Amino acid sequence: MIPPAVRWVPLLALMTCLLPPVMAAEATTLPPAEAKALLNRIRAAASTGNYQGTMVFSVSGTFSSSRVGHYAVGDQTYELLEALDGRQQRILRHNDAVHTLWPQAKVAVIEKRETRGAWSTTPQEVDPQALDHYELRREGEARIAGRDATVLLLEPRDMLRYAQRLWADRATGLMLRADVMALAAPGQERGILESTAFSEINIGVRPQPDAVLQVLRNPRGLDGYRVVRPQQQRTELEAEGWALARPVAGFRLVGCVRRGMEAGGSAQVLQAVFSDGLTHVSLFAEPFQPERHRSELQAQQGATGTVMLRRGEHWITVVGDVPPATLKLFANALERRAR
Repeated sequence: MIPPAVRWVPLLALMTCLLPPVMAAEATTLPPAEAKALLNRIRAAASTGNYQGTMVFSVSGTFSSSRVGHYAVGDQTYELLEALDGRQQRILRHNDAVHTLWPQAKVAVIEKRETRGAWSTTPQEVDPQALDHYELRREGEARIAGRDATVLLLEPRDMLRYAQRLWADRATGLMLRADVMALAAPGQERGILESTAFSEINIGVRPQPDAVLQVLRNPRGLDGYRVVRPQQQRTELEAEGWALARPVAGFRLVGCVRRGMEAGGSAQVLQAVFSDGLTHVSLFAEPFQPERHRSELQAQQGATGTVMLRRGEHWITVVGDVPPATLKLFANALERRAR
């Protein structure tokens, strides 16, 4: 939801993020129809609601906070995110147009959101298709950011994905907190890999599209900035000479783009995004460059894992909030085909 960074947050926000939930004595598995209706309510609240507040992201003992806003006016959507600590950053989105501003460096990146998994500045939407791969359980009630919430657990049906615990606002369905849970052997308690939570939130606020549009529509608003417009184009894996020879169970391709690595540069990177309805995996393929791609890598920070490896004359990178074994399945399944 919000990229991890090494930052500190006020003590009150930290305490709000880490307070243990009040759980029911026994979780209840929801019938398919009720589970689908609940996920549709969460999805609608995230996409059509008007809300603003402060979100806290915690991973690997570090914390960051951001001010977020989401406004829906008819079929128009406006989002903004502003980092409150660490390096200054602002992200503004109007429908599929995204501006990322770095005030200290005076750099503005302007691009179009071509894949749903590539951008998420406000609470995630859970596609009901996730129920094909997760079981939804009701675990009890809790308070988050001063609001009553229903605590839910999305339990995976296999070991290819992580469980997630969600706190949905009882009044509106908006997701107030999401924890990604570590894998654990049967009978063992699972730890939390990362957590995103509102420390304060106002729901049902008056839409403020001008807060986004005054930057997007004012050409003088970026005076003094170096404006970068990465070139990108929708495409298909097969059209680019690639194929996923062995599909990874539960994941479907939701978008594929070809983009320039630098504005005006000739090198390009291919990005394919796969989703199981809850989480996303991004697969990147680019020309191998010895000066940049020095050694193969497997790493993990919180829930986000990364695998990098060489495949012939190409460099492959797979990133996603899934177990390392799942990333390897994607990397090993990608094959170069004749165009």
